[in-house]
Amino acid sequence: MDAFYVMKTIFTVTNLLFMLLGMAAGTIIGALPGLTATMGVAILLPLTFGMDSVTGMLTLLAVYCGGIYGGSITAVLIKAPGTPASAATVLDGYPMASRGEGGNALYAALVSSVIGGIFSCIMLIFFAPKLAQAALKFGSPEYFSLALFGLTVISIATSKNAFKGLMMASTGLLITMIGIDPIEGVTRFTFGVTSLSSGIALVPAMLGAFALTELFAKMRDSDQVSGAATRYNKADLKIKDVLKYWKTILKSSCIGTFIGAVPGTGAAISSFLAYNEAKRASKEPETFGKGNIEGVIASETANNAVTGATLIPLLTLGIPGDSVTAILIGALMMQGIVPGPTLFTENVYWVYAIMGGLLIVNILMFFEGKFFCRFFVNVTKIPVNVLIALIMVLCVLGSFAVNNTVFDVKVTLVFGILCYVLSRLDFPMTPLVISMVLGSLAERNLRQSLVMSGGSFSIFFTRPISVAFLLITFILLAVSVWKTLEESSKKSVEEILTEAAERSMEAADKNAGNTISDNERKEKK
Repeated sequence: MDAFYVMKTIFTVTNLLFMLLGMAAGTIIGALPGLTATMGVAILLPLTFGMDSVTGMLTLLAVYCGGIYGGSITAVLIKAPGTPASAATVLDGYPMASRGEGGNALYAALVSSVIGGIFSCIMLIFFAPKLAQAALKFGSPEYFSLALFGLTVISIATSKNAFKGLMMASTGLLITMIGIDPIEGVTRFTFGVTSLSSGIALVPAMLGAFALTELFAKMRDSDQVSGAATRYNKADLKIKDVLKYWKTILKSSCIGTFIGAVPGTGAAISSFLAYNEAKRASKEPETFGKGNIEGVIASETANNAVTGATLIPLLTLGIPGDSVTAILIGALMMQGIVPGPTLFTENVYWVYAIMGGLLIVNILMFFEGKFFCRFFVNVTKIPVNVLIALIMVLCVLGSFAVNNTVFDVKVTLVFGILCYVLSRLDFPMTPLVISMVLGSLAERNLRQSLVMSGGSFSIFFTRPISVAFLLITFILLAVSVWKTLEESSKKSVEEILTEAAERSMEAADKNAGNTISDNERKEKK
């Protein structure tokens, strides 16, 4: 009878209609570069004030899920991730689209997004209290160690040269230090520019690093391109083809769920961590970044697995897991609902209606995703010169929409130019962007940990979880540096042998020439 009441609450015409509309709006907003899922939820929040609390919450959750998934569409087709959560999807999704497999990449992203979302919903329904308790064990030292681990892993995984990856990650950390000090409140590295007081926003920087860099490359090669942007063939994948990567899907779902349950992290972090884990466990890691469908599956499974998990700390503890749930907690307050432990006793039917509704939202996402892909793939039929102009306009509008300032547009242009030059020198862009995501988290928790310990670094080595992350980080860093040095020494030996061989060839040619000239002299005599 209780389950029937919950199902009756969810399956109303009004709820289903607004879930579909919210999903459509979220997908469109997420696909537009610069317009994040957070922005979509914030924009549509006022429309839910007059709704029933269940209907309003499910509408905003549909916008949230649609926004996270929608970012993969432009990430695959035009190498412009609609949201930071889809930045890792670019690495293999766009190469797939470039060789005519955009349909397969989009279908794999859709199926894995749905699976990740459903997995996190199941975890939310059955294990919310336990997962929340596990997340509570993370204090400032654990957050810092986790951030350091993520920075090291991404820097190593996304670069052929560990030193170049670490250099870009360090640059990203320096960029995150621009603005107001989170502890002492003084300005840093602003050089008298007032607009830098609030720091460098992630979305404009990401648009410059990924989208504009690609645009400049297309401009450079525009005279060599004959017509369409990227070939597109209809997806010939089946769900069973995606499920062949069930190990990657399961691990990515677990990573996304755990990261989502830890307050203050987010989908961008989970997607990169899952991508790296898929690459590490793969038998062909060298194919990642060149159009490996497993990279798309890992990224999209993990970032959508965050959506349900972020509700765990929100509903059980009243703590927002990310920026979207911070907006959702405001929506709940407007409806007179106070999230926290008492919610499971005083409004248990409402809680399970939201959980069950989120499960339905993820199922609806599969059907709406297939519908939207038919229209969004038309972007590949636009001539390259026209597409470059359109994406440039979208990037400018997206960067301006973040804070409604022209300064963010300038940030996008500066990052685009600098990152284009660095990419020509084989510096990876991914460590730069992800270090900007993790940098503020790492610095804030480093400072808070030192305050807790009175300035002693021993606090990081006396807590088991923190020590575990630091130990793994050190091992990965040592192995990567050793491999880089070994490869460079091999190259130097090969260069020496090559030079020696060339010299011997030259000497042989000279001797042969001398012999010929001597024979000619004898014949003349």
